[in-house]
Amino acid sequence: MSPSAFISRQIEFTLAGQAASDGAGVRLLRILHGAAAQRRLDPFLMLDEFRSDQPGDYLAGFPEHPHRGFQTVTYMLAGRMRHRDSVGNEGVLGPGAVQWMNAGRGILHSEMPEQQDGLMHGFQLWINLPAARKLSAPTYRDLPAEAIPELRTQAGSLIRVIAGGVDGVEGAIQEADTEPCYWDVHLPAGASECLALPAGHHAAVYLYDGTLSVADQALPVRTLAVLTQNPASHGVQLHSASGARLLVLAGQPLNQPIAQWGPFVMNTRDEIEQAIAEMRAGTLA
Repeated sequence: MSPSAFISRQIEFTLAGQAASDGAGVRLLRILHGAAAQRRLDPFLMLDEFRSDQPGDYLAGFPEHPHRGFQTVTYMLAGRMRHRDSVGNEGVLGPGAVQWMNAGRGILHSEMPEQQDGLMHGFQLWINLPAARKLSAPTYRDLPAEAIPELRTQAGSLIRVIAGGVDGVEGAIQEADTEPCYWDVHLPAGASECLALPAGHHAAVYLYDGTLSVADQALPVRTLAVLTQNPASHGVQLHSASGARLLVLAGQPLNQPIAQWGPFVMNTRDEIEQAIAEMRAGTLA
């Protein structure tokens, strides 16, 4: 489709990342936060960026902690992180690697840095599970950088297709129910791209480096743009004058109630209280 015929989604509103601390004191930027944003970007629950070359910001890591009722996706850009969990999985994520974990009915896991200094940079995304799968068996996929398909466009952009598909390139993960698209897009200076998105999906763009306009509207760096729902649109139009690196997220909304207490995301308060009781009794995972 020619750019002139392409109908792009617009920016509905933006969310600036908020400085936060998690785990044993890891400093990070909480990008997707708050109940209103969760509802608007259903099925996405949270997006964090951790980026520091100061060891004190990350060395304490994320010691063992529980999850229930959703999926976590860890994507590393720089540095190394070791994962261990109560199901017996263990692995090290290096630059460009992805860990896709289904917490399901319950899992205990830890994520600890495998380095003493240097840059640690990556993202963690939380994706909700439908009610019918919240108590499913925990699963884990560790995908090295070379397992993530890449697309080089005519404009010279590079798209790493973690989940979903772009222009005939299928991502490393194809997930039922939420049908997520998760792309890491690198635009060279002067490049424009028109990226197709499923019409019914909620969608957002996060600019983590460089300069970017979304449908001719400038997006500040380290800011999340929530895109409009327009049945007539074909996707999102992107342009960078000086080069950009960004994440594109899109997912099929579940349209189910969200009840959350820390690391547990269920549909009702009773289900949350049950998860807390099992955690205290040591029977969660």
